[in-house]
Amino acid sequence: MKSPFFKNVMVYSLNRDIPLDAEELDQQLQTMAFSPCAAQDMAKSGWINVTSDSMLLAENGQYLLCCQHETKIMPVATLNDYVAEKVEKIEREQARKVRRSERVSLRDEALCVLLPRAFSRRSESYIWIDNVNSRIYVDAASAKSAEDMLALLRKTIGSLPVIPMMAADPIELTLTEWLRAAELPAGFALGDEAELAAILEDGGKIRCKKQDLLSDEVRTHIEAGKLVTQLSLDWQERIFCRVSDDLSIKGIKYADMLTQQNDDIDREDQRARMLADFILFASEFSSFFSGLVEALGGEAKR
Repeated sequence: MKSPFFKNVMVYSLNRDIPLDAEELDQQLQTMAFSPCAAQDMAKSGWINVTSDSMLLAENGQYLLCCQHETKIMPVATLNDYVAEKVEKIEREQARKVRRSERVSLRDEALCVLLPRAFSRRSESYIWIDNVNSRIYVDAASAKSAEDMLALLRKTIGSLPVIPMMAADPIELTLTEWLRAAELPAGFALGDEAELAAILEDGGKIRCKKQDLLSDEVRTHIEAGKLVTQLSLDWQERIFCRVSDDLSIKGIKYADMLTQQNDDIDREDQRARMLADFILFASEFSSFFSGLVEALGGEAKR
């Protein structure tokens, strides 16, 4: 099982408390358990065990569940080659041009024929429900992936009143001011990556990597009107990440002192190690994220 230390996080706020009973939730997850793609399925998702004996880890209002995704790998070139061969055969044997509608039908036929033989790729992603702070953290790098997982959770438990979490003030303005003033809130330090974008869509973007973000070069872009839309940060030398203007957290890395803190627990005791790692991660990330939201001006009121 993959580590519960999330690498990318999309954060959502619960509009209202949802009653969660660990035993009932575990049973609900089992009704939507993962099953592999059938012959004609392009993709499927479902819940799998977090540990060898349970689909759920629950501790003091914190819940961890795991979604498995399977996607068939169907290269466009393979589909195009199949259709091209069929088109060539029809035009040769029937001495006529193949119409557009026929090409669409041939492409559908290609999917039916080739999908059963296609390779598939599987991946696992976590959802962490923080019922104490009314937040849901999704182990995803994009809003689309996160929304798909939340849709599965909503279908599983019947109701999920969530909205993307937002800061009260425009994040890009706050991040830009941090660089402009060369001053960050207590506990935070600059990394060496940033993305700056012009206010107008056609104004271009600048991506900096392994760069002194307080250099004259970066300052020139800010003075020219570009805003910081992504910024790498170091929180207390414990969590390193990139914060985006949609409040997503990406490319998260953790200090060895965190990831190795539970190494004294026998890895053969999978549940004990997973639970200890989850409690540690949840505590550290919650502290980091709450501090970040406060530094950004607080959470937007809805």
